[in-house]
Amino acid sequence: MSIMISLSPEVEAQLREKAAQQGQDVSIVAAELITDILKWELQDSEAAIVGIQRGLDEFEAGRSRSFHEFAEEQRRKYNLQNDS
Repeated sequence: MSIMISLSPEVEAQLREKAAQQGQDVSIVAAELITDILKWELQDSEAAIVGIQRGLDEFEAGRSRSFHEFAEEQRRKYNLQNDS
Protein backbone atom coordinates (compact mmCIF):
# COMPACT_ATOMS: atom_id res chain seq x y z
CA MET A 1 0.00 0.00 0.00
CA SER A 2 1.24 3.44 -0.85
CA ILE A 3 0.42 6.57 1.12
CA MET A 4 1.82 9.99 0.36
CA ILE A 5 2.35 12.48 3.16
CA SER A 6 3.79 15.96 3.28
CA LEU A 7 6.47 16.68 5.86
CA SER A 8 7.98 19.96 6.93
CA PRO A 9 11.53 20.43 5.67
CA GLU A 10 12.83 20.01 9.24
CA VAL A 11 11.04 16.68 9.78
CA GLU A 12 12.09 15.42 6.37
CA ALA A 13 15.71 16.29 7.14
CA GLN A 14 15.51 14.44 10.47
CA LEU A 15 13.98 11.41 8.77
CA ARG A 16 16.62 11.38 6.03
CA GLU A 17 19.39 11.76 8.62
CA LYS A 18 18.02 8.85 10.65
CA ALA A 19 17.77 6.70 7.52
CA ALA A 20 21.34 7.57 6.54
CA GLN A 21 22.60 6.72 10.05
CA GLN A 22 20.87 3.34 9.85
CA GLY A 23 21.95 2.74 6.27
CA GLN A 24 18.34 2.17 5.22
CA ASP A 25 15.95 3.59 2.68
CA VAL A 26 14.03 6.57 4.02
CA SER A 27 10.65 4.93 3.30
CA ILE A 28 11.57 1.86 5.33
CA VAL A 29 12.61 4.01 8.28
CA ALA A 30 9.40 6.06 8.00
CA ALA A 31 7.27 2.90 7.90
CA GLU A 32 9.07 1.47 10.96
CA LEU A 33 8.62 4.71 12.90
CA ILE A 34 4.93 4.89 12.09
CA THR A 35 4.47 1.23 13.05
CA ASP A 36 6.25 1.80 16.37
CA ILE A 37 4.14 4.89 17.13
CA LEU A 38 0.91 3.04 16.38
CA LYS A 39 1.95 0.16 18.66
CA TRP A 40 2.91 2.59 21.43
CA GLU A 41 -0.36 4.48 21.07
CA LEU A 42 -2.36 1.26 21.35
CA GLN A 43 -0.41 0.14 24.44
CA ASP A 44 -0.81 3.60 26.00
CA SER A 45 -4.56 3.55 25.36
CA GLU A 46 -4.88 0.06 26.81
CA ALA A 47 -2.90 1.08 29.90
CA ALA A 48 -5.14 4.13 30.36
CA ILE A 49 -8.27 1.97 30.12
CA VAL A 50 -6.86 -0.46 32.69
CA GLY A 51 -6.02 2.43 35.03
CA ILE A 52 -9.46 3.98 34.66
CA GLN A 53 -11.14 0.63 35.28
CA ARG A 54 -8.99 0.06 38.36
CA GLY A 55 -10.07 3.47 39.69
CA LEU A 56 -13.73 2.72 39.02
CA ASP A 57 -13.41 -0.67 40.74
CA GLU A 58 -11.80 0.99 43.77
CA PHE A 59 -14.56 3.61 43.89
CA GLU A 60 -17.32 1.01 43.60
CA ALA A 61 -15.68 -1.01 46.39
CA GLY A 62 -15.84 2.06 48.62
CA ARG A 63 -12.10 2.67 48.60
CA SER A 64 -12.10 6.36 47.77
CA ARG A 65 -11.53 9.70 49.44
CA SER A 66 -12.68 13.24 48.94
CA PHE A 67 -10.82 15.72 46.80
CA HIS A 68 -10.16 17.74 49.95
CA GLU A 69 -8.34 14.79 51.53
CA PHE A 70 -6.32 14.25 48.36
CA ALA A 71 -5.44 17.94 48.10
CA GLU A 72 -4.32 18.04 51.74
CA GLU A 73 -2.09 15.03 51.22
CA GLN A 74 -0.51 16.64 48.16
CA ARG A 75 0.05 19.92 50.05
CA ARG A 76 1.82 18.03 52.84
CA LYS A 77 3.77 15.83 50.43
CA TYR A 78 5.06 18.75 48.35
CA ASN A 79 5.14 21.34 51.16
CA LEU A 80 2.59 23.58 49.42
CA GLN A 81 0.68 26.41 51.05
CA ASN A 82 -3.04 26.12 51.59
CA ASP A 83 -4.76 28.82 49.46
CA SER A 84 -8.05 28.62 51.35
